[in-house]
Amino acid sequence: MIRITRLDLEADLSRRLQQRTDQLMATGADARAARRAWSRARVETTRIREKLQEMSSALERCMYCGDSRGTDVDHFEPLNLAPVRTFDWLNHLLACSSCNSNAKRERFPCDEAGEPLLIDPTAEDPFDHLRLVLSTGAYRGLTLKGRTTIDVLDLNRGELRRGRELAFPRCQAMLRESLRLQDGGDSREATKMANALLVQPFVDVLHAMLRAAPRPGAEVVLGGSEVLKALRTLRV
Repeated sequence: MIRITRLDLEADLSRRLQQRTDQLMATGADARAARRAWSRARVETTRIREKLQEMSSALERCMYCGDSRGTDVDHFEPLNLAPVRTFDWLNHLLACSSCNSNAKRERFPCDEAGEPLLIDPTAEDPFDHLRLVLSTGAYRGLTLKGRTTIDVLDLNRGELRRGRELAFPRCQAMLRESLRLQDGGDSREATKMANALLVQPFVDVLHAMLRAAPRPGAEVVLGGSEVLKALRTLRV
């Protein structure tokens, strides 16, 4: 999971979503009515999905796991808990069916103060709460929110952990090649390689490497001086 910048909506779409929200509030809609309204708002839901796809890194990947393609518009705070937020732009994320329908479902744990214990990658930096162990591909929670997010989204399920583990040497190889191309004067191909790094599945591995780069012993952890040098020239 990586930090994602939420885009502003066009004025027309923002107005339409507010009108939908006003209708839900006026009728005191429950979760069932909210889902019905959502399913009927074809224009709005299509445009929301397109905006989320524009926001998403790595070619429309799930904003939670970064592996599978984001196929679902997830309501971060589920409709059964907050039907009035059905059309709230700040409550929408792009998710795959494994994260949305199989793992998260309707779960939305909160602390004693009522604050969410799930990471919203558009509102905070996931790496403030999570640490990715590059050698194993496993996430570790640095905070209660981090640990809860790992549990609810099942971020350490086998295929994800293995995918991140394999992405690490792939990133190392691509970084070395990018540096070789740059040093050889082929800046165009070096840029293409760097851009490919930024849109690959499990791009959270690259972001974890960037986080590790300034730390003592980074050269050993990341796989050598060439990898470290290439990371320091990478623009994210």
